[in-house]
Amino acid sequence: MSFAAPHAAAGRAPSRVLGLLGHQIRYEQLSFWRNPQSAFFTFVFPVVVMAVFGGLFGGIGKSGFYYGRSALQYYVSTIAAVSVLGSCYSQLAIVLAMRRQNGILKRVRATPLSASVYFVGLLAHCVVVSVVDVLLITVVGGLYGVSLPAVSQWAALAVSVVLGAAAFCALGVAVASLIRNAEAAPSVVQLVLFPLVFISGTYMPIHSALLNGIAGALPVKPFNDALLRAFTTDQAGLPWREFGVLLLWGVAGAAVAVRRFRWDPRAE
Repeated sequence: MSFAAPHAAAGRAPSRVLGLLGHQIRYEQLSFWRNPQSAFFTFVFPVVVMAVFGGLFGGIGKSGFYYGRSALQYYVSTIAAVSVLGSCYSQLAIVLAMRRQNGILKRVRATPLSASVYFVGLLAHCVVVSVVDVLLITVVGGLYGVSLPAVSQWAALAVSVVLGAAAFCALGVAVASLIRNAEAAPSVVQLVLFPLVFISGTYMPIHSALLNGIAGALPVKPFNDALLRAFTTDQAGLPWREFGVLLLWGVAGAAVAVRRFRWDPRAE
């Protein structure tokens, strides 16, 4: 199977595996922060969007927007969701395509680092970036009067962010496995993401039952809805339907990645 590295982690002492995982997470974090321009825009772009939306829609109250929610309650959730997509899907797919073309993945494959540890390290890094993004957007929303999630919803918010990050990381790796070269990566990534974000109601509520039905079976709208519920209700419990859809898409993405992922650059 092409996904597996020649040095499997099976049979290693747990402390050895954890040490390798910690090293990989540190490596991903250092690589991320050593590119300050990329890191800056990863965090600043969603904050700027949220600030702009705050100025545009701050005066629209709960009765005038979306099912008893104010415009900014809605947009804190959806902009948080799209920031996670950017970190865990778009950037990950592009970075993997670049690393493969530059021969970095080929060198990783020749090390004692197993494929599972490598990708769990990537996932952990993406979760960290996603959590920081969501916190920053929450703070900006708070400046415009959007209240924090109720204590009873903190668990739902945490599970939503982690599960969403995991699902979109799996999809990002799956898409990276289909990209032939690094130059094509941004176009391929956006071709998939751009229409999906719009029909899922990220930038405006969708009132078409047909579109909502279609988008509800795809991964972005359930993620939007899970975060929206966490940010704007005080009901205890988890949005199991949305979690189920995200889990199914994450499993599907992982299955494609396991079957098709390549460590070596493709011959043109």
